[in-house]
Amino acid sequence: MATTNLTTLIQQIVAEAQRLSIAYTNQQHAPVNYACVFTQSADEYEDMVRIANQLGPVVQETAMGPVFHVVPIVTVAGELRLLKIRRPDPKRPERGYADFTVSDYETFKKTYLGKPGFGIIKRVEMEMIELVDPSYNAVAYYAHPTLATVLGINLHDR
Repeated sequence: MATTNLTTLIQQIVAEAQRLSIAYTNQQHAPVNYACVFTQSADEYEDMVRIANQLGPVVQETAMGPVFHVVPIVTVAGELRLLKIRRPDPKRPERGYADFTVSDYETFKKTYLGKPGFGIIKRVEMEMIELVDPSYNAVAYYAHPTLATVLGINLHDR
């Protein structure tokens, strides 16, 4: 796989997650702040990590895979600068996810949490509203605060 193939895949994931978001929310223009590729095999994982290393440095190591601060990737939802390559996981049949920034997280949470497809994931440093519909090949997230904020990264440094 070449960097252009990975970039195209990322753009497709963000576009699919945006379609999902638009179908279920009023967030027609929410910018992407983070995306993740779900790899489908160990070989694909190794290949994508190698390629992602060419796009930027690792800024976070997680049990499921590294997060990279990449050169800006133009997507339908704005420039993407944080990318995770996730290890294969049979529980994740989708191709990936995009995390979108909403202008008023608390109102968004009150409006959508509890509706079909929406769930919440709470972590020590952040929480995320998750939107899943099996008819889409991507998942949409809405994190508060954003991963860049949690990691203390100025996304415009690259």
